[in-house]
Amino acid sequence: QESMHAYAANVYSSVVEELVKAKQRKFIAVEQEFFVLWWNAVATDTHKQQVHQLLQEGRLEFVIGGQVMHDEAVTLIDDQILQLTEGHGFLYETFGIRPQFSWHVDPFGASATTPTLFALAGFNAHLISRIDYDLKADMQKNKKLQFVWQGSPSLSERQEIFTHVMDQYSYCTPSQIPFSNRSGFYWNGIAAFPDPPKDGVYPNMSLPVTDTNIHLYAQTMVANIKERAAWFRTSDVLWPWGCDKQFFNASVQYSNMDLLLDYINQHSDEFGVTVQYATVGDYFQAVYSRNLTWEIRDAQDFFPYSTEPFQAWTGFYTSRSTLKGIARRASSLLYAGESFFTQYVLKHPASSICKCEALKQLQSLRWAVSEVQHHDGITGTESPKVKDMYMNNLMYGMFNVKKLMASMIFDMNNAKNNRDVYSSVYVKDSGIPDVDQYIVVYNPLAWNITTFVTVSVSHLAVSVYDELGHSVPTQVQSSAESRSAYDLYILVAISGLSYRKYNVKQLNGKQSAFMGVSVKYKRKDITRAHQQSQQLLSVVNNCYRVLFDQNTNLMHSITERETNQTVQLTQEFFEYHVNGDVNKGPISDNYLFAPNASAVPVSKAVGLEVVSGNLMTEIRQYFYSNVTSQDYIYAVYTRMYTVPEGYDGKLLCHRIEQEYSIGPLELNREAVLRTSTNLNTRQLLYTDSNGYQIQKRPFKAYVNNTVARNYYPMVQTAYIEDDTTRLMLLAEKAHGVSSQGNGQVEVMLHRRLWNNLQWDLNYNLTLNDSSVVRPVIWLILGTKAVTNILYRMSGLALEHRPVVMFGALSEDKPKLHGQLQQNSVHDSPVTVPPNLHLQTLSIPGWRYSSNHAEQVRSIRMGKQKQGDADFSRVLLRIRHLYEVGEDPVLSQPVVLNLKSLLKGLGSVMVVEERSLTGIWDINTLKRWKWKTAQYPSKGFSNSRETSENCTVTVHPKEIRTFFVYFQGQ
Repeated sequence: QESMHAYAANVYSSVVEELVKAKQRKFIAVEQEFFVLWWNAVATDTHKQQVHQLLQEGRLEFVIGGQVMHDEAVTLIDDQILQLTEGHGFLYETFGIRPQFSWHVDPFGASATTPTLFALAGFNAHLISRIDYDLKADMQKNKKLQFVWQGSPSLSERQEIFTHVMDQYSYCTPSQIPFSNRSGFYWNGIAAFPDPPKDGVYPNMSLPVTDTNIHLYAQTMVANIKERAAWFRTSDVLWPWGCDKQFFNASVQYSNMDLLLDYINQHSDEFGVTVQYATVGDYFQAVYSRNLTWEIRDAQDFFPYSTEPFQAWTGFYTSRSTLKGIARRASSLLYAGESFFTQYVLKHPASSICKCEALKQLQSLRWAVSEVQHHDGITGTESPKVKDMYMNNLMYGMFNVKKLMASMIFDMNNAKNNRDVYSSVYVKDSGIPDVDQYIVVYNPLAWNITTFVTVSVSHLAVSVYDELGHSVPTQVQSSAESRSAYDLYILVAISGLSYRKYNVKQLNGKQSAFMGVSVKYKRKDITRAHQQSQQLLSVVNNCYRVLFDQNTNLMHSITERETNQTVQLTQEFFEYHVNGDVNKGPISDNYLFAPNASAVPVSKAVGLEVVSGNLMTEIRQYFYSNVTSQDYIYAVYTRMYTVPEGYDGKLLCHRIEQEYSIGPLELNREAVLRTSTNLNTRQLLYTDSNGYQIQKRPFKAYVNNTVARNYYPMVQTAYIEDDTTRLMLLAEKAHGVSSQGNGQVEVMLHRRLWNNLQWDLNYNLTLNDSSVVRPVIWLILGTKAVTNILYRMSGLALEHRPVVMFGALSEDKPKLHGQLQQNSVHDSPVTVPPNLHLQTLSIPGWRYSSNHAEQVRSIRMGKQKQGDADFSRVLLRIRHLYEVGEDPVLSQPVVLNLKSLLKGLGSVMVVEERSLTGIWDINTLKRWKWKTAQYPSKGFSNSRETSENCTVTVHPKEIRTFFVYFQGQ
């Protein structure tokens, strides 16, 4: 809002007014968040007419067109798709336009998922800028800044995209002019906060173009153009004019630009250059028509990003860990709310809930989740008050969607709209009042799931019953967090996209839940442990035997019981001590990680408590700075499950769940959990790329800053392995991860920093984060074949844990059917095979026609559909989770009949296959085919054969998007 007031609204108003004045002028716009705010609150009717006209003329061009320019390192592919879809939906509904080029100039490093994402969205070319300085210099020298990128090994040339890397000047106009000590080319100056100056005079306004200096200005510009031309293969040079917060006073900007461009063109013989205003699309069209043959780049990405020897941008992989966690919880709740609402609308046409109001609640959470994907959002590289805005928008959206889900359950069960329903997403703070009550648990995945949900209770004597009155396996034990409360673990088995109701009853003295019994062990001095003979404590379930060394209270080894493979494994917390004083050397800040030296262990003594019961054993380790310390800053809670007969415990048994408690840290400390094994990994690490695919990360030695430059983003998954055994880590939020030694993997869990870099101080970017964070990581150990089968489902089971809602049991008990349709409890409305993921099931509400000619016609006639949202169109996305050749069975293509897949939701009338964001009919989407040595002919690439009679074949790594229309809607 402050940016809108200070400059952003003026960018759109003044640019539109200036474009209209002269036919040669052009402009590109990127993020929809600002544009939509301007369109809805600032733009006049005249502005709006002018925007329509300029778009038609191709002089205003939307590039990317997402709600934001998303970060590429720490975001999940689902959320990238969401924010792109939100922006595209607005643009297509309002203007009938479909962005075809990217402008990813500012994310800190480039992911290999992005080219696939943009190819699937129908883009013809992709543009990036921030890549490692060494690499950029090399590519520039050898004219290799442009290539055809095949970001996905499995989709390869089918979803490749031409990619342009900006040269060393990046996306800002060079401002030095040799003939003056004032800046050049930025005639509107720099934006002033909080208020625009009344007299229109901004700080740092560049030297205006005059008769006396125009030749000097032209020489400076031409020299820079020619320097750049030497780095590219064609004679077309992209010269970006602008920078952050520019064009808020477009008239002074364009009038000076006009003079300069005209002058250069009048003297083009002398300069050897002609110049013209252009959009990104114009530039790529020029390069495309040169008909050159381009090199292919494989699925290797551009992480990490360094800007100079001691500036590795690997700190932001972990910065503001709490925000990263809330962003993912919100995304997961949105995913659950969308499918819940879709089923509700399809099955309860005569509902008492206002569908338009309900959709507004979902839209506010879509907006909040989309917005935080910004490259200065989820990255943790914003000031505290902006972070608070993101948090407030997310929390507000989550609160409303939880409330909506609870009211839908009540409505479907014809209950009185009790005031005593409230809900909580699956977190520990979901306290339960001291009355008998029920919980409703919704499984948002399209697979049957067996897992534990945890609720907080105030008594040990409780029992839990399902809808039919049968007792449910539960375990209750003292809480690690609270002296006065107990944790109740309830084993739930729920079919896909379904909910079940459980009654939690307090008993007078009788006990039906299993009790977790606690044994506390003496605190051990780990510095003196080697002097004693080894004593091992064993914790066992059906899949693993975990041993703890009783001399140190640290983990000793894990045995995978099926193969009897034992891996020596120990876990300790370390801290990197970092510098915050620019006068003393390189600093760490929100963006950068610059360790002074190797990490140091945080504790000399470890306390141990083991709580064991029939269903679960929890191992609690407390790390103290020394043997006599009162308080701990670090703790690990490790949980292993034993699943009773009659339940499918495969996933539960095969994971070792860990929750950590870290903080408050001391200043200028970066906390890591280092897991050391005897696996001979040759220091090779594997990490996921945005939860979509896996990247290989060999350790690289550098002259400077080797520790920080071997950190990589882990969004969901990281693993190490030797020839036979793999240790896999699955995370619920993003972290930095590295392998600093053979057999080692370390995860950065928290950072607390302060520095005196003036730029950071100006923007209040000092990351003095005194919070306590509680990240969760699941460990899976086994052969490569076994972990391959487990980790994709397990990762999604962690991402999309069941949503838990509470209500008090009233006398007139509402009859809760476990389904959104009134039928037997265990039918699943939609179930997909284990190698597919139901990535989206939602009612977007867009009013646009899916026939392009019709949509464009209605906009030109000024007849866009106003009024209520469209509830008849269901958006469905299905993703294949496996790569080609990854698994003999799970890597096979899957044939799906969408009619029978969705019959539990209703009778399917029409299915339309669409591009990733829904704005193209897949049959009419023809992307540019760039010439490569592999494919010497240029032309168009058509997407794929589409479905006859609702049957589709989903190939490895495909993401397929459909509009589905049901009977009666």
